[in-house]
Amino acid sequence: MSISSVHIINGPNLNLLGLREPEIYGDTSFEEYFLKLRGDFPGLQLSHSQTNHEGQIIDWLHDWGFKRNAGIIINAGGYTHTSVAIRDAIASIETPVVEVHISAVSEREDFRKVNYLKEVCAHSIEGSGLEGYALAIKWLLNLPD
Repeated sequence: MSISSVHIINGPNLNLLGLREPEIYGDTSFEEYFLKLRGDFPGLQLSHSQTNHEGQIIDWLHDWGFKRNAGIIINAGGYTHTSVAIRDAIASIETPVVEVHISAVSEREDFRKVNYLKEVCAHSIEGSGLEGYALAIKWLLNLPD
């Protein structure tokens, strides 16, 4: 499969990147970083969405989940640790999904070590800061046929 488009889904509180706990998440907004991604991957159709609502994430997964030559990157935020519904949506779709976490969630509080999404995602990246999104794109572009 050749990936020509990638949709990034950001979950709760990620609209506060650049403002929220900069010692953990940095001081760059996602909008600023997204412009950099577009410049770094000029031939790729990139889009992104952010919501604080679980059902909206599921709807976007369903919308993107059967597109040909596409990939999805998801940072489900706190829903990673609580949402069986998002897990089931990822398991139900065909489009490969790469999970991204800006911080190293497996090294943080115990409740963050629970991850409902990892086993149904094609790949998982954590602790690389915003660059985790670029790593996820690179991983998707090198998917085997």
